[in-house]
Amino acid sequence: MAPPALTHLGSLTVARFMREAWQRRPLLIRQALPGLRSPVRRAQLFELAARDDVESRCVTAFGGRWRLAHGPFARSSLPPLARRRWTLLVQGLDLHLPAAHSLLQRFRFAPDARLDDLMASYATDGGGVGPHVDSYDVFLIQAHGRRRWRISRQRDLALVDGLPLKILANFRPGAEWVLEPGDVLYLPPGVAHDGVALGECITLSVGFRAPSWQELVEPWFLQQAARVRLSGRYADPGARPTRRPGRLPAQMVEQAWRQLSSLRPRRSDAVQMLLAQLTEPKPQVIFDRPRRPLSLAALQRAAAQGRLQLRADPRTRCLYAGRRFAINGEVCPAGAYDLRLARLADSRRIGTDSLRSAPAALLRLLHEWHVAGWLHVDQE
Repeated sequence: MAPPALTHLGSLTVARFMREAWQRRPLLIRQALPGLRSPVRRAQLFELAARDDVESRCVTAFGGRWRLAHGPFARSSLPPLARRRWTLLVQGLDLHLPAAHSLLQRFRFAPDARLDDLMASYATDGGGVGPHVDSYDVFLIQAHGRRRWRISRQRDLALVDGLPLKILANFRPGAEWVLEPGDVLYLPPGVAHDGVALGECITLSVGFRAPSWQELVEPWFLQQAARVRLSGRYADPGARPTRRPGRLPAQMVEQAWRQLSSLRPRRSDAVQMLLAQLTEPKPQVIFDRPRRPLSLAALQRAAAQGRLQLRADPRTRCLYAGRRFAINGEVCPAGAYDLRLARLADSRRIGTDSLRSAPAALLRLLHEWHVAGWLHVDQE
């Protein structure tokens, strides 16, 4: 079973946090996660950073010069542990470590449409990525060691020229704290911040997407361009001779406007666009197909006998809206919708009772997703 979403951050209720701080103001919460045990060790981060299916970066500030390298990294290519001022960033930790996935699930008090991933930042003493601004909400969880954070609500977001990192040129901190294991610092988008390790430390970042409208809407326009076929062509019978041949004809503008107006998106287009875009896995995500998947007949038989449960792979993204459902970028046909799919999206699993009475069409869909590695079978 997936762990339940947090109801409290320390002594602060999540309801109050969402009402007073979410998207509004930075908030330091001492011992928000009391007794936290880091879901990842240094050695595990180094192992993940060596894999080509894991997004990783190494940031160094040796001699005051910022450098950025992208993984995968052989262990021998990373700086020695004794050297100060370097950081290893490993993205999507929740996709590879069950303990990290469980921790991310605790933050599902915000919609999955916003929840992105869990990143780990390992740093030696003095390590960091410089003062910067993010375009998303983030919970900075201190998992091991200590880190000093400074933040600013400044409007000057000019960057230092010529660097491989987006580092603020004129960072003016207005508050400063040292975080210890279990402490959490929440930052809404646009708050400048700088974290520096005080000795070896691991900081976890729970990120929440805030995609730009351009990013969300652009694929819809591309789909329209490929799919829509406008009939007819421009015509202007009876046009009079012109003495201004360089002027765009008003009649042509009017006809073009009528054609463009016919492409006006509907509310259902917005739903489909969001479902497809927000469930699309990241480019580096690769699903492992089961070596011996259940046949459709075996899956149907196990379901009918009440011996079947299905759980979503940690890499699987699924969302629903009304009677529409999408999984990993694929929007199901409206006629294929079933309430059990909403339960799958909410609880990340479908239990035996639901599957026992599932219609054949739904079982065929679930079987396709099982074969693709999107859903895993638990037989009782």
